[in-house]
Amino acid sequence: MAEEERRDNYSADNIQVLEGLEAVRKRPAMYIGDVGVKGLHHLVYEVVDNSIDEALAGHCNKIDVFINVDNSITVIDNGRGIPTAMHTKEKKSALEVVMTVLHAGGKFDKDTYKVSGGLHGVGVSCVNALSIALKATVRREGKIFQQEYSIGKPLYDVKVVGESTETGTEVTFKPDGTIFDSTEYNFDTLAARMRELAFLNKGITISLTDNRVTDEEGNHPTTMYHSEGGLKEFAQYLDRNREALIPDVIYFEGERENIPVEVALTYNNSYTENIQAYVNNINTHEGGTHLSGFRRGLTNTLKKYATDSGMLAKEKIEIDGDDFREGLTAVVSVKVQEPQFEGQTKTKLGNREVTAPVSQAVSEMLSAYLEEHPAEARLIVEKVILAARARHAARKAREMVQRKNVLSGSGLPGKLADCSEKDPAACEIYFVEGDSAGGTAKQGRDRHFQAIMPLRGKILNVEKAMQYKIFENEEIKNIYTALGVRIGTEEDSKALNLDKLRYHKIIIMCDADVDGSHIETLILTFFFRYMKELIENGYIYIATPPLYQVKKGTKSEYAWNEDQRDRLISDLKGGGSESSVNVQRYKGLGEMNAEQLWETTMNPESRTLRQVTIDNAAECDQIFSMLMGDDVPPRREFIEKNAKYAKIDA
Repeated sequence: MAEEERRDNYSADNIQVLEGLEAVRKRPAMYIGDVGVKGLHHLVYEVVDNSIDEALAGHCNKIDVFINVDNSITVIDNGRGIPTAMHTKEKKSALEVVMTVLHAGGKFDKDTYKVSGGLHGVGVSCVNALSIALKATVRREGKIFQQEYSIGKPLYDVKVVGESTETGTEVTFKPDGTIFDSTEYNFDTLAARMRELAFLNKGITISLTDNRVTDEEGNHPTTMYHSEGGLKEFAQYLDRNREALIPDVIYFEGERENIPVEVALTYNNSYTENIQAYVNNINTHEGGTHLSGFRRGLTNTLKKYATDSGMLAKEKIEIDGDDFREGLTAVVSVKVQEPQFEGQTKTKLGNREVTAPVSQAVSEMLSAYLEEHPAEARLIVEKVILAARARHAARKAREMVQRKNVLSGSGLPGKLADCSEKDPAACEIYFVEGDSAGGTAKQGRDRHFQAIMPLRGKILNVEKAMQYKIFENEEIKNIYTALGVRIGTEEDSKALNLDKLRYHKIIIMCDADVDGSHIETLILTFFFRYMKELIENGYIYIATPPLYQVKKGTKSEYAWNEDQRDRLISDLKGGGSESSVNVQRYKGLGEMNAEQLWETTMNPESRTLRQVTIDNAAECDQIFSMLMGDDVPPRREFIEKNAKYAKIDA
């Protein structure tokens, strides 16, 4: 039987069981990462992954996702439908096996799915275990099959509830509120992933409907995601807020050494690179062998062209890999039968056999483009040469910082008030807006484990600056030296060595006003572009100072939003009609004394810290470039669209 025919013959015996479902509820974070917002949304991705697997196998082209009124989720596809016949080994319906046994499914059978995005995940059974209710409806073989579950246990045997000429699977689940910190889904978070999946799987239509919202006509808002151009359109989407250097997206799609490879790349006038790498639809944030292959192919091909063209003959500086990637936007997607994931968060591809096929594919497509487009090729090489000059200037700036550190003994900035604790895991540093607030924070802190580093005014917007300008900036140099991290290496000027990191909590503390928010954004832009590893390792936090102090006589309370303020006013009035309650709006940290700053914003027992995470690197990249870059129209459009959501406080 041909391989395609075997995969089309999707039956109960194709379902292979790897292990049981025990311990999922006891240790959910082991299976979905955490029980916060990220883990909650991961449940949806696991269910959608099953539908995407059907699409990868050529049996599904439509997936509908609904956020229901009660924050349950429904996912419907038009695939073949999960098999429902008796499973030979398990002695129960294959549908029940898929829904109740961890790592059970057709994705583990190569005759069913050649590749599977869901292999990285834990399967729909984990979603079932962490849901107070789940209902699976399957349309296949002319019938409609159904089974319901509660916390992973079936409420009844699989039964036939009707007839249908259609095929597909429908899953509705309600996350367990006793497991998750919150069970409220964020539309934008889900939308970003659905859009990403549509780009990565061209030809598929994915819809996302929010049943919690109703417009003036009584309809629920629905967004459709569909891409015929795939990664080519993805690269254009990522670069939509940047000024293009070349008019084209260079594109390759094919198979090398039995590994499907798809690559799209283009160049813009920015100073940063944006490479998004995927394996079986999984965003491999930590890179891996496919990314190494891409970089090798890009560097070797461009270097050869630049040398052969004679454009490097007059240059006395050495060109390296970083220079070829400045202003580069690229998307790399490979499909691997048995991916091996490594790294801190298991998002680094380790399969060595992937490097050569990707490198070969990139080399072929780029060589052809450069030969056919000499004008664009010249623009790219000129950009590379300019990047090399800037890198050499940046290296000199880094060397000056490091030489200054050696000559000044400890190398710590003079404004830093360090802590006495030496264990980085127990230490935290506050980057505070302004010397005045910094002085108050120094008085109010716990000197044992809290360090204070005042920052003067608004730091450099790194989105608009060349690298050597960044390393020459005094405030940025102080951030690097205070943290103790190495400022790149000769091999990779953007690498960050965390071995000497002095604090595992890095807290941004700014005024609760527009200027404070702007400074927060500038610092986050710097961390995202030049210290992304700190965010990825969970070291970056934002302090949350109160907005109001509500006082009546000797009683004093703090409020972090308007609702809290109004409730406190009502409580302190005690139902009386007198306006004897005093409300102070804190517009700056300096308006609080040391004791107030400690008890509201710095005391681990009572403060609120917001941890900064990256859910979708592609979305983060375009948001930073849109908000902080040179291109004004997209930013103006964003402001006009979202101004109605801004609150103006008197």
